[in-house]
Amino acid sequence: MDIVVLAGGYSHEREVSMSSGSLIANALMENGHRVILLDLYFGTDQAATFEDAYKKLSKDKYEHTVKRQIPDLNALRALKEKPNEMIGENVIPISQSADVVFLSLHGELGENGQLQAVFDLYDITYTGTGYIGSALAMNKILAKEVMSQHGVLTPQWEVLSGNEKPTSPVPCVVKPDASGSSIGVYIVEDQADLDKAITDARKYSKDVLIEEMIKGREFSIGILEDKALPPIEIIPKTGFYDYENKYQEGATIEICPADISDELTQKMQAIAKHVHQILRLEFYSRIDFMVNDAGDIYCIEANTLPGMTPTSLFPQEATAMGMTYNELCDTLAHLAADKHK
Repeated sequence: MDIVVLAGGYSHEREVSMSSGSLIANALMENGHRVILLDLYFGTDQAATFEDAYKKLSKDKYEHTVKRQIPDLNALRALKEKPNEMIGENVIPISQSADVVFLSLHGELGENGQLQAVFDLYDITYTGTGYIGSALAMNKILAKEVMSQHGVLTPQWEVLSGNEKPTSPVPCVVKPDASGSSIGVYIVEDQADLDKAITDARKYSKDVLIEEMIKGREFSIGILEDKALPPIEIIPKTGFYDYENKYQEGATIEICPADISDELTQKMQAIAKHVHQILRLEFYSRIDFMVNDAGDIYCIEANTLPGMTPTSLFPQEATAMGMTYNELCDTLAHLAADKHK
């Protein structure tokens, strides 16, 4: 197939996206597909069809290492003539002439359903969840409301809009309502740090979510074609599972399959499948959990485009099930193409 791997974009998570996209592109090429890696935000002025783009832009191998620093979006805007245009030059026509667009995007535009809705209008075949499920899952507040209404246990929460003052007790977790990769997330242990955490979180979204702190073990479960993958336990060596611990090799211990009872495994897998369904997710997702000392299972959030970097959780879970990285990428591309047919 002719496949565009769409990565980067105008997002604080563009570094993670480019790393994922490079690996995905390499895997798909090794599987025999014709592939180009394209930045959603910048696009290209060198081609307007997949055929021309492949001739001029394709590489034998793509590489990208995630930097420690979160990208500076103001510096990114300065590099573009029309910085307010979120879809770069020729992205749409190149994508239209490809068989599949493999979405390797993280962050608001790539995961909030807006891009998916645009692609639906242009009849572009893409991987992952459509615009409704993407919008529900990306907005942490909406997702928690849906989960709560369907009987899924999730940490108690409070939403701050504007200059509202919090009423939640500490310790607590402060996070933007629509961001990923733990960007803008803070673990607040005392009242003195709460205001600063809220101010920092507002840099990434207008509304801020304050959650009750759940102390215990952290897990994640991937869903692939409505089947739950083996759970993975996440144990950061220092602090919590923040941006640096997620993407710097060796910063976190990840155990897959997790060393837990069959009963806990089955319960979490059942909840993961349930959340995947009620949020209207498609093809694949990753559902994150905290389990306290009493064995209560709290669903934290759902991810519609799980990371595919060397340290990402979803590929590790697929490997534990016996599926290689190349097979996983091929499966996701074919699922999208088959649905479109």
